[in-house]
Amino acid sequence: MLERLAQSAGINRQVLALSVARLGDAIGNSILFVIIPLYVAKLPAPVLGLPVATRVGLALSLYGLVAAIGQPIAGALSDRIGRRKPLILVGLVLMAACTLGFTVAGAYGNLLWLRALQGLAVALTIPTSLGTGCVLVGAALVQAWVQDAPVDTTEARSRPFRLFEPGLINRGMLGLGAATFTMAASFSMMGALENEFNARLDQSALAFGVAFSALMVSRLLLQFPVGRWSDRAGRKPFLIAGLILMAPATALLGFAATTGQLVLLRVGQGLASAGIAAPAFALAGDMARRGGEGRQMSIVTTGFGFGLSFGPLLAGALAVASFSLPFVIGGALSLVGAFVVLRFVPESVRRDPPRAAAS
Repeated sequence: MLERLAQSAGINRQVLALSVARLGDAIGNSILFVIIPLYVAKLPAPVLGLPVATRVGLALSLYGLVAAIGQPIAGALSDRIGRRKPLILVGLVLMAACTLGFTVAGAYGNLLWLRALQGLAVALTIPTSLGTGCVLVGAALVQAWVQDAPVDTTEARSRPFRLFEPGLINRGMLGLGAATFTMAASFSMMGALENEFNARLDQSALAFGVAFSALMVSRLLLQFPVGRWSDRAGRKPFLIAGLILMAPATALLGFAATTGQLVLLRVGQGLASAGIAAPAFALAGDMARRGGEGRQMSIVTTGFGFGLSFGPLLAGALAVASFSLPFVIGGALSLVGAFVVLRFVPESVRRDPPRAAAS
């Protein structure tokens, strides 16, 4: 069925398999973003006695931190061995196992270990490509449909193993890393403050879940069209527009007075994310140098991982003093990201000049 869907839509089945794998990761992590704050609030406080919002921020951010640190290593390893598929499969299976582990975690320390292992799992899958069932479906599709492209690793193996090479790092890739950092930081900080949102808006966990998932729904609806449009019109216009839209959508979250307003702002963040994510990763692929794809793509995905870590940590730390402050800072960072893309990131899509009218 999925293969027929891919053929009818004109989508390469290997791309579809990797997309399903990433969809499983996104669904599972979104579910945990809603569940973990509720779970942490019910667990005994650790010895340090940190506020609930700070403990939630730490638990959510650990995933992104480990993923960000591990992705350059995974990217360099994939370049070294010349194969991506084994790392993707190992990461997906580890992700599924960790997701199941949350059902038996009984202490705050257990949550931290599981989040760290999830970060390691995603580090293996992202630079080379949870709801537990979706992850396993993605792993099965990757195994069945994805073939490793033949890569000549003779030259790579003759050199010392290096995580970074100066020739692979350029301001365009760093600019894309900054864009994905600001995107991830902006949309992830809300998760650390679920309990506070529910209390402020007098809403249920279900209402928060609806608001939180509104981002993913709107992003999914727009992601494919944006990807197609950016293939024709260029990557940078969508990147810049997405970052500019992300600024007010994020800053106003701290001032939402009703669940409806919260949902609308998350829809705005989802539309902005669609404008950023697909063009950013497509542009990174366009710019990647043969033989260094894993390490160069890891620059962009590392930015995303650090954003997932920074957003909840910032929210958990600052919301204790001012609930709206972390969201205002997130909005400002999005504007900085838009400037960085405008100034430093090149365009990879060359549009043909309009033809002169026939005389």
